[in-house]
This record gives sequence, C-alpha cells and structure tokens, in this order.
Amino acid sequence: MASLIDIRRRLKSVRNMRQITRAMKMVSAARLRRAQDRAIAARPYAKALREVLASVSSRVREAKHPLLATRDERKVALLVVEGDKGLAGAFNANVNRAVAALLAEKKEWESVTVLPIGKKAFDYWKRRPTPLAPRSYPGIFARVEYAQAKEIADWLTTEFVEGRLDAAYVVFNEFRSVISQIVRRERVLPISRSEGALTEAAPDAPPTDYVYEPDPETILAKLLPRHLEFAIFRILLESAAAEHAARMTAMDAATRNAGDMIDSLTLTYNRARQARITKELIEIVSGAAAQRA
Repeated sequence: MASLIDIRRRLKSVRNMRQITRAMKMVSAARLRRAQDRAIAARPYAKALREVLASVSSRVREAKHPLLATRDERKVALLVVEGDKGLAGAFNANVNRAVAALLAEKKEWESVTVLPIGKKAFDYWKRRPTPLAPRSYPGIFARVEYAQAKEIADWLTTEFVEGRLDAAYVVFNEFRSVISQIVRRERVLPISRSEGALTEAAPDAPPTDYVYEPDPETILAKLLPRHLEFAIFRILLESAAAEHAARMTAMDAATRNAGDMIDSLTLTYNRARQARITKELIEIVSGAAAQRA
C-alpha cells in the first residue's frame, strides 16, 4: 500500500488537474455560444446561395465557367480542417481517420496535396509522406474571418483554373449539437451545376420563372467564386463550433472522472490513516502490557 505522503501528493495533483479541466470547460462553454451562433447564422445564407446557383445554372445551357470544368481526378487538393488545440476528445483523430479512409478509397488519385487548416492538422500532416500545399493555416481558429476563407478559395481557384488541380475535397467536423459532431467530406471543386438543388418542391408545382438583369451567364460568372468562398467560410465556422463543443464535453467528462478519483483516493487515504493509528495504538497497549508483566 502506498504511504500517506504518496496518497496526499496524488490527491493534490488530481485536485489541481480538476481545477484545470473545470476552467477549460467554462472557457469552451463561453466560446461555444458565439461560435455556434455564427455557424447557425451562416447556414440560411449558404442554403440560399446554393438555391440561387442551381436556379441560374438551370437557365444557362452551356456554362463554360472554368470552375465548372469536370476532369478526371488525377491531381487533387485535400483540405484537412482540424483544431488549433488538443484536449477535445477524438475531434482531431476522427478527421485524420476519415482522411486516411478517403485516400485508401480513391485509388485513382495519382497526386494528392494536403492543405492543413488548424495547428493540429499542420503538426500531424507535416510528419507524413503526403506533400503539403505551399501554404498552411495554423492558428486560424483564434478568430475566423471571411478574408481567410477568400484567400484559401483564391488559391484553389488559381490552381484549378491553371490545370494544376483536377479537384478539391475537404474533410471537417460539422457541428450538430454540443454532444454531436459529424465528420463530413465534401467536394468543393469543380462546382456542380446542381449544387443548390436541395429544396423539395411539390410534384405538381409550376416552375418559377425569373427575369434576370444582367443575363444569367454574367450572374453565374460572379456567383461561382462567391459560392466557393462562402462554402469554405461556412466549413471553418462549423469546425470552430464543433471544436469548442467537443472540448467542453471532454473537459466535463474529465472533471467528473477527477472527482471520482478524488473520492476514491480520499477513501484510501482515510483507511490507510486509520490503519496506521490502529497499529500505533496496538503497539502502545502491547508495550504497556509488557511493562506490567
């Protein structure tokens, strides 16, 4: 059995750890509210943008915008979106497993370039043989801005239009609730003309006819880059909210586990202390009895 000093030292260590996990849980809970509000607020705009894109695309018979060009997927960019910090359960590990499964599934990909977004993604993939993009974004989730998503979209657009990429995919955690984050993988390039066909209309409902000014071709040329930028921005917002939710859940579980360990160590300490006191009393009584004899 461990000595009383060892048990007291361990009790102090666990209490300090519980303080840290409780503080991290409170910080994540405070940050989660704002990140959740931003992610949820972005969803209606993203949905409306997809619907408009589908509507305009359906009125352009032969859209020749370079972002719509479909080619055999040989050279692919893979955006891996993780967090900037750990202590979030399996948040980052789930993304890495999904990326590994995607790479094993897509045997036809001849060249894959990983664009790590988030410090944990950069630290993980820089030690892997898969080549990295010339740019990376560690620390991006300290404050997610639209300018960052635009910079990523501009790089993807340049690489895709100039033929150095045939497609671009993204793997990230989508925020569902405080206790649920779903790993998603989506293709962001080339953009599908039916990207926005997500709303279900009544079977007998007549199609709505719009009058466009300027012409649909010009609107589509302006809309496609905007769609790509906001799609990446929404992904960053979803991942930020999911990270805070995962960390809050993990720290709550760690705090409760530390409390259980403190209760167990306290019981062990009291038993050991009682046993030591009993042993000392027995020695005193035995010594007194020996003197009387």
